[in-house]
Amino acid sequence: MKLLSYFLILMFPLMCSSPKDENYDSSIYQDSEIVYEETSSLNGLISVPAEASPQKIIKTSYLKFETQDLDKTYLQIKKAIQKNKGFIQDDNSNKSYNTLTRHIIVRIPTNNFQNTLDAVSKNVDYFDTKRISAKDVTEEFIDLETRLKAKLTLEKRYLELLSKAKNVKEMLEIERELSNIREEIEAKQGRLKYLQDKVSLSTLDIEFYKLTSEAPVAKSYGTKMWNAVKSGFNGISIFFLGLLHIWPFIIILIVAGYFIKRWIKKSKK
Repeated sequence: MKLLSYFLILMFPLMCSSPKDENYDSSIYQDSEIVYEETSSLNGLISVPAEASPQKIIKTSYLKFETQDLDKTYLQIKKAIQKNKGFIQDDNSNKSYNTLTRHIIVRIPTNNFQNTLDAVSKNVDYFDTKRISAKDVTEEFIDLETRLKAKLTLEKRYLELLSKAKNVKEMLEIERELSNIREEIEAKQGRLKYLQDKVSLSTLDIEFYKLTSEAPVAKSYGTKMWNAVKSGFNGISIFFLGLLHIWPFIIILIVAGYFIKRWIKKSKK
């Protein structure tokens, strides 16, 4: 009986204590709960990034080449422009010493830029110059939109303050600030409109020319002398015609000279 009592006394502390594995599992569950709570709180703070803005690209090109038929080339280019829904912004023809040149500036929807470029280049054997550029203005575009939105919000607040102004002095100060804000808004809106136009419509600068066999007619030395003599006669004719235009003044001068001369002679006597 005593032996049984001693056995129970020794086993009692062990029976009351928790197993080592259970303590370990409990700590895991506690840690898991903490991690879950932190994650939940972060999910409330972190916002899903907005969809990236589409790129804003300004595309331009400059083409220069020789052709044997200016009119035919022009019609081919015009047909390609119409097919791709573009238009000619500027058209200029020029004639120099032995060259006939046509220079056109085309605006084309950006989506059709490459198709138009390919159509124009199709019948060209060799380009004197072919330059294509693409400028990314996405960052500037987004920056302008953000600043414009901020300025519009600021303008709205100033308008609210203006409606609550208590005296003329406050009204004048607020209106002065509103005027400055409005100028900045209009400047940013103008820049955005310019960029949008350049992005939506690409520019093709096309110059094509034809060489001619014209040459200046050589003049002999005798011909040059005869031209000089004729030029001299023409000069004399112009001189006498000029005298006819001022004949009244000549008569007045002659009469005045006569009386002055007589007066001088009498003075000497």
